[in-house]
Amino acid sequence: MTRCLQLARLGEGNVAPNPMVGSVLVYKDLIIGEGYHERYGEGHAEVNCISSVAGKNIPFIEKSTLYVSLEPCSHFGKTPPCTDLIIKCKIPKVVIGCKDVYREVAGRGIEKLQIAGVEVSTGILESESIRLNKRFFTFHEKFRPYIILKWAQSANLKIGSSTGPTIRVSNEYTSRLVHKWRSQEAGILVGTNTVIRDNPHLTTRLWPGKNPVRIIVDKELDLPPSANVFNSDAKTIIYNLVKSSNEDQVTQIKIDPEDFLEGLLASLFELHVVSIMVEGGAKTLGSFIERGLWDEARVITNENLVIENGINAPEMKGFILQNQERYFGDRVSYYVRNHQEF
Repeated sequence: MTRCLQLARLGEGNVAPNPMVGSVLVYKDLIIGEGYHERYGEGHAEVNCISSVAGKNIPFIEKSTLYVSLEPCSHFGKTPPCTDLIIKCKIPKVVIGCKDVYREVAGRGIEKLQIAGVEVSTGILESESIRLNKRFFTFHEKFRPYIILKWAQSANLKIGSSTGPTIRVSNEYTSRLVHKWRSQEAGILVGTNTVIRDNPHLTTRLWPGKNPVRIIVDKELDLPPSANVFNSDAKTIIYNLVKSSNEDQVTQIKIDPEDFLEGLLASLFELHVVSIMVEGGAKTLGSFIERGLWDEARVITNENLVIENGINAPEMKGFILQNQERYFGDRVSYYVRNHQEF
């Protein structure tokens, strides 16, 4: 199962809104096939695993044990049910890391295998299997994206100048790290002031990987059409109080002002945006923190920079520090909410 999890991670950034899944086929303690879900809309882990079996080992498939990190699907989606393939190949035993929470599966895959006479074991490295797909599980259990807060701050806890020009807080190494983070999420969210002040591209141009959908909170539609977030590099969604429209790469969605943030997250759920990274600014980050709508926070602190007359960094409550890293004067701190289940 450890190998299944290793394989599953290879699909990171390419399979959402599907989960990352790895699979291994074992005959008499020898791995004769392995695979993972490589890209959304393409073959699942079990399919790729069975397809990888060399010709000389095909006769052993019906005598092997299939290990898979997540319950095999039992419904027709972009691809046929994996349970049907397992049954067709007469695989006698399946070992599963954790059950699926998606309503179209949710135990049905296990039940279908058992009815067909397959011996099924579950809960092997269960917590590790769930943690691997924390975005997927949060999305289907809480009906909203998995939310990661991110900001960069000075040594005196300021995220920028309140009077002068824009100040670059993070160094070139942590800037690249942020672009790597972006490549791992389905969406990236900022507010109007961040776009007006910094005119960001919100892409992964400093790291190989696909661009996330750009999500902008622009309640009064104040942004100029020349802003970089409106270029063709990625799709952009503008959440506002004025109107809804859909033109080329830019979608405008009107949200009820009474429950704006909750309405935004509900909309992203309907659009199958499994995870978002909220990059600012202070007001936008604060709104998520105030409502307890976050799962992780990643804070970059430039230990060599002091900003006078600066904008205060957000303040979190109820968090657990998981890890810290240092990159040439920048300290990167990783937090989770203290009620986190993963």
